[in-house]
Amino acid sequence: MEWFTASGYWLSRLVLQRALAGVYLIAFVSAALQFRALIGERGMLPVPRFVAYAPLRRAPSVFHFHYSDRFFAAWAWGGALLAAAVVAGAADAVPLGAAMAMWALLWVLYLSIVNVGQTWYSFGWESLLLEAGFLAVFLGNARTDPPVLVLWLLRWLLFRVEFGAGLIKMRGDACWRDLTCLYYHHETQPMPGPLSWFFHRLPRPLHRVETGANHVAQLIVPFGLFTPQPFASVAAGLIIVTQLWLVASGNFAWLNWLTIVLAFAAVDGNAMAGLFSLPGHTPLAGAPLWYEVLVLAVTALVAVLSWWPVRNLLSSHQRMNMSFNALHLVNTYGAFGSINRSRFEVVVEGTDEETLGDGTVWREYGFRGKPGDPRRLPRQFAPYHLRLDWLMWFAGISPGYAREWFGPFVERLLTGDRATLRLLRHNPFPAAPPTHVRARLYLYRFTTWRELRETGAWWHRTLAGEFLPPTRLAERPS
Repeated sequence: MEWFTASGYWLSRLVLQRALAGVYLIAFVSAALQFRALIGERGMLPVPRFVAYAPLRRAPSVFHFHYSDRFFAAWAWGGALLAAAVVAGAADAVPLGAAMAMWALLWVLYLSIVNVGQTWYSFGWESLLLEAGFLAVFLGNARTDPPVLVLWLLRWLLFRVEFGAGLIKMRGDACWRDLTCLYYHHETQPMPGPLSWFFHRLPRPLHRVETGANHVAQLIVPFGLFTPQPFASVAAGLIIVTQLWLVASGNFAWLNWLTIVLAFAAVDGNAMAGLFSLPGHTPLAGAPLWYEVLVLAVTALVAVLSWWPVRNLLSSHQRMNMSFNALHLVNTYGAFGSINRSRFEVVVEGTDEETLGDGTVWREYGFRGKPGDPRRLPRQFAPYHLRLDWLMWFAGISPGYAREWFGPFVERLLTGDRATLRLLRHNPFPAAPPTHVRARLYLYRFTTWRELRETGAWWHRTLAGEFLPPTRLAERPS
């Protein structure tokens, strides 16, 4: 079938695949470095306990058949090694079938992790990575030109990401409609970055322009992905620029980077090659019949499964970041349907004193991505995902978000659990665990220009109340 491939997208596919493999690499490394404290055998939400009551059909994963921390570590690091090999070009150096097997294995490896990750893996970008990774299985390699249908499926995925996010905003918080949401968002977002303070201090009229531009980028520009070139490339370029703005203004794990990667499915590869003075591409021989049949079957599958996200997009009760099947295929997406006007942070403290009183000295635990010390400039971590820090932001919104894991977290601080302490930036009790731990709720706001000059502090915080009273381990029976 002559129409089946599009040789002009050879460079677009190359960039997309290598960058997608890079996101996989970050995701696997993140899992390998954090799992013991979060979902390990002695973690806050252990995998063995989860698979004991979650049926395989609801959460398909290899860990239903066997779990140990050593096995999980090998699984995650194996995924990282495979992803690194694909980044280096291994999938283009082997026959088409072998390349597809490599991409399929990456998808299976990460699906097994996400489906037992519970609350720690409940973010939309997990499903987005899995859906994009599944489509990449059928994108081909250097032995064949990119298949047109898979390029369109990737554009359809990007459209749902952007348009879904735009709709959930317009249907959600009124501040998106009156263009005032960015008066608050840079300050109250889950994990501010090093430039967030400066974004927050932009003039309010510019914040309104930012909000209006966001609506254009998410509600109008995505339709351009389905137009002829060069308009599709222009639409993709606008989405990339918008996402880079978001990258600069905060830490959203790999959500923005993966959205940028998907945009290359709409970029004219020949035009991009000319822009960077790269050599041209000679069209390759036709794709094998078995490959064409597989691509047609996957296209039909996505078309059928698209019924659920389309219905969700058209619904007045639209839901964000939802998977309609256990394989995380053809999902619905969205972000920040509502914006917090104030930032409440849970500050965790400990003491090594046996008896508590007015003079008790409490020392604060430091988190890598949370505001914490008001004088500490927020750091850039994305695309790496700090899962505990993200969930701590939700805890500040409501204790209900932390009901499952906060008690086990405090217990591990009281026992000096090394895996948990490695997730933190600062442990104030390096010699021995504290006798008591407490958590207090603080109202944080960015300082003004004057306050920053006078105090050197990026944040101002005010005690708002108690989140957890002083707690100690239960006395062991003698």
